[in-house]
Amino acid sequence: MLHLVKMWLKAPIEERDDQGRRRMTGGKRSTQGTPQGGVLSPLLANIYMHRFLRAWRQRGKDVAYCARLINYADDCVILSRGHAAEALVWTRWALTAIGLTLNETKTCLRDSRRDPFTFLGYTFGPAWHRKSGRWYLAAAPAKKSLQRVRRAVRAHLRPGNHAPWPEVVAALNRTLRGWATYFSYGTRSKAYRVVDNYVYHAVRHFLRRRHNVPTRGTQRFSAEQVFGPLGVLRLQALRVASPSCARV
Repeated sequence: MLHLVKMWLKAPIEERDDQGRRRMTGGKRSTQGTPQGGVLSPLLANIYMHRFLRAWRQRGKDVAYCARLINYADDCVILSRGHAAEALVWTRWALTAIGLTLNETKTCLRDSRRDPFTFLGYTFGPAWHRKSGRWYLAAAPAKKSLQRVRRAVRAHLRPGNHAPWPEVVAALNRTLRGWATYFSYGTRSKAYRVVDNYVYHAVRHFLRRRHNVPTRGTQRFSAEQVFGPLGVLRLQALRVASPSCARV
């Protein structure tokens, strides 16, 4: 088993630089880290994080720092009331003790009442309610999450896609429904509206090209047609029950 693990760790990696040139990294000369995207990375991450989380609980750091620790694989956030700096110092020490180091470029202290932060595709931080004018702690899809769903929509509606429209719209709706299900928590109406607008324009251009419509197609492929008879899912029409964000 150890020999198999070593083979995974020593696997060569083919990468591309900024100019698109091919280069090889890792291999037998590699002394630290795991190949990005390798099948071994999640296993090792969970093994090491289990040791860290067990020490966190057994030593009562959640009580000492008035904190909660949330992690997903090797990504984690510590939410603390007044002891964030102490929690960071202990975390840095504990990870060093088991042979790991924090990624200092991604590690920082934030006051979530003033400074937003991103975790697992969400941006958490202060937001203003447009109607009441009150501020609250919001959770909303991050900008990168919106960029990813746009890329996924473009992939479905690429010019070279000659599949029948029922297949195209079925695949597109699966992507949209999956994205909306994941981002069904917190403040999502603005993000849903942005995605709906993007989807409408992308679908309209896709159908205009497919049917050789000389105009922009705004009348033949109106929003009512796209989100109606043509069957495209409108995220704003979804009514997903979710816990409300905590107000301050």
